[in-house]
Amino acid sequence: MHSPTTPTVPDVFAKARDHERAAIMAAAQAADVLPYFRTVTSPALPVVEMEGMERIMLGSNNYLGLTSDPRVMQGARDALEEYGTGLTGSRLLNGTIPLHLELEERIASWMGTEAAIVFTTGHQANLGTLSTILSPGDTVIVDSGDHASILDGCLLSKAKLRPFRHNRLDKLEKQLERAAGDGGGVLVVVDGVFSMEGDIAPVTEIASLVRSHGARLMVDEAHGAGVLGARGAGTCELFGVEDQVDLRMGTFSKSLASCGGFIAGSAEVVDFLRISSRSFLFTASAVPAAIGAALAALKIIDSPDGPPLLQAALNNARYLRDGLEERGFAVVAPQPLPSGGDIVTPIVPVLVGDDWKAALLWRALYDAGVFVNTALHPAVPPGGALLRTSVMATHDRATLDRALEAFSTVKLVFEAEHGPLPGPGSRG
Repeated sequence: MHSPTTPTVPDVFAKARDHERAAIMAAAQAADVLPYFRTVTSPALPVVEMEGMERIMLGSNNYLGLTSDPRVMQGARDALEEYGTGLTGSRLLNGTIPLHLELEERIASWMGTEAAIVFTTGHQANLGTLSTILSPGDTVIVDSGDHASILDGCLLSKAKLRPFRHNRLDKLEKQLERAAGDGGGVLVVVDGVFSMEGDIAPVTEIASLVRSHGARLMVDEAHGAGVLGARGAGTCELFGVEDQVDLRMGTFSKSLASCGGFIAGSAEVVDFLRISSRSFLFTASAVPAAIGAALAALKIIDSPDGPPLLQAALNNARYLRDGLEERGFAVVAPQPLPSGGDIVTPIVPVLVGDDWKAALLWRALYDAGVFVNTALHPAVPPGGALLRTSVMATHDRATLDRALEAFSTVKLVFEAEHGPLPGPGSRG
């Protein structure tokens, strides 16, 4: 008899030890400059306790500072007391409570749409919507800077993917012309505010191009909702094109101080998602406390307290941006508005260029008591490494001044040891 043998096949786990970033991660860990997975041991305030030291938080999406607002915390507590710790089922089955229905109704009113649907996470909102709306015969056109969840949804749909260079309207128009010959429906998807560089999509021109080619438009307002526009409804409100955008997506994990996501649009499309989107149908409903917190935060935005909070976030962003530029850092220029003037979003990136320099500069700031985010390739183009700073409405000027002073001090020492950093104007 022949003894049984085990077939030899490639090890599917090999990539876990052999991937190209393994050596980089190991080197960063050895040098103690790894900027990821740091532990926060306090609430998400303007100054946090982080690994045994107080650090100014310039790396949060808590743009309105509502995670510590007593009204939002009470909303979470009330939902916890009323409905318990979890709903143990999908929205389709046993996971819908009155808070969901009230939140969806308020979101639709806030966005100025017929209806809205709430997902458990923002990632699932994009994934579930795009993979449901699009089919293999359709075409989806995306900005190269769009969030990963948008790309994931497009790939899952198996629609023909046509990317265009970031914010290049001429490239978008070319892709729209090409898509006309693809034979199916056409959807354009862009971020309203891009998450890494904080720049704003030219949604007025995009909407016009999309309509002229008979396509549909979806705008991801994850970083725009709760920040831009008179009522905080996002980029589309800011530019007055809400009625020209078919779908708008948003999250609760930024200005709404919770966790979750939503899609706002026509009742027809929203109802279709309710019965067809797999990431909605087959995911457990969000915990009641998350829904209660998001609902309470939205009520604050939609109250007389909302506009001052929105303005405080934008004022702090401009103060930080201008302060960094005055101290010799390369930052994004304010973006002009069609109505006159310009605007700075709460995301203020600092260009570094080299990945290793970015990690070293991050560590120097961390040691100086300032936490920022670090974006390295492939999150940004090669040679485009940056430190992503972001502000809250609740940062006071004294705290921002301390952060700016730390940037100044660190820059002097860093450039003496590692060479010059990009200066003002390097970003164009």
